[in-house]
Amino acid sequence: MPTTSPVPGISPVLGPLDLSLYGLTVLFWGTSWIAIAQQVGPVPAEVSVFWRFALAAVLMVGWVVASGRPMRFPPAAHLRFAALGACLFSTNFVLFYHGAAYLPSGLLAVVFSLASIVNLLLAAVLLGQRIDRRVLLGALIGVAGVALMFWPEIAGETAGTRALIGLAFCAGGTLCFCIGNIVSASAQRRGLPVLPAAAWGMAYGALFLGLYGLARGFSFAIEPTARYVGAMLWLAVTASVVAFAAYLTLLGRIGAARAGYATVMFPIVALAISTVAEGYQWTIAAVVGLLLALAGNLFVLRRRA
Repeated sequence: MPTTSPVPGISPVLGPLDLSLYGLTVLFWGTSWIAIAQQVGPVPAEVSVFWRFALAAVLMVGWVVASGRPMRFPPAAHLRFAALGACLFSTNFVLFYHGAAYLPSGLLAVVFSLASIVNLLLAAVLLGQRIDRRVLLGALIGVAGVALMFWPEIAGETAGTRALIGLAFCAGGTLCFCIGNIVSASAQRRGLPVLPAAAWGMAYGALFLGLYGLARGFSFAIEPTARYVGAMLWLAVTASVVAFAAYLTLLGRIGAARAGYATVMFPIVALAISTVAEGYQWTIAAVVGLLLALAGNLFVLRRRA
């Protein structure tokens, strides 16, 4: 067995720093779903997401400038940054906030975990990339798992309607996120650096939501409670900036294939928290569904590796 990595700069063995970065990524992004649920209430979702990314944009811009990276780009690049803001840093999260009004936070993470599958399906539809049988099998297993997890939620007529509405919001948010991934990949292929693009994307996302809020006549007042403000700071600082930094560093150290396995771990963390904090009720169908959803993602990610 070779002891060196075939990719320059990529470590073939996970060291203590890699494991620490991996753990931070899973912890911070896995806990972000309960923080989203804690902000659901009298403040409109668009206002909560606006403040989240307004704060995150300030922090990210400061980080980019302090590290000596460029922040000035031509107008064509800003069109891509604006698309990132619309897809990755505004609309997708607004949809998940609306979904959180109908579903336990752990189920939000389960739906989002299918992003790796949706990415490949979109690449096939929009970019003409071929999907092999292993990936298709993984997609079918993952979707079947999500269906099983949602079955207890939709078994009753009233509860079922709410679950389906929440599922529709989350599916829309995941699709929007995956479209943003394609925009991001296109921007990187054109040589646009990741961190400045993220900083501009967050700024544009906050701008779009601010304009939308003004047009709708929303008050931009937040809920002055420790619960709401604490969730806001957690989402803006740790989930949007620190976790992003940890993940990008991990990406450069161990490669996209292995770093991508973090998405498989998010639902486990989110559902564990939801069980304790929200009283999520486990059933045999939910357990089998979770295992199938995770297995489907593993099929896809292992194929990508």
